[in-house]
Amino acid sequence: MLERKSSIENELDIIAARRCAKEVAKELGFSTVDQVRIATAISELARNIVLYAKEGSIVVRVLCEGKRKGLEILVADNGPGIPNIELAMTDGYSTSGGLGAGLPGARRLMDTFCVDSQLGKGTTIVARKWKA
Repeated sequence: MLERKSSIENELDIIAARRCAKEVAKELGFSTVDQVRIATAISELARNIVLYAKEGSIVVRVLCEGKRKGLEILVADNGPGIPNIELAMTDGYSTSGGLGAGLPGARRLMDTFCVDSQLGKGTTIVARKWKA
């Protein structure tokens, strides 16, 4: 299984993680539109790491189920955690003064999206996108 890991601590890391995910998606034959969707989701998730946790990681894995191929994105940090995941997944909700489109926007761009967060311990997000 192909796997690429990016450490996230600053804006340059966001750009590198986005580029990495887009390259893997292209290698798998994702459409240009889906490559951009995946890269945009990575940008939003990585930006949340920088804003809220200060550091974390993003792992992009190739998935194979029979003839079906896809990508799994694993986002992890040891930040403060999300106090109310349901509220954080609501369009327009933000604790940083932003647009509040990050998590709900990333969820819409992916096929599956799961958030696990514990206060004081961090957040893990697993998102998947399957090749059409």
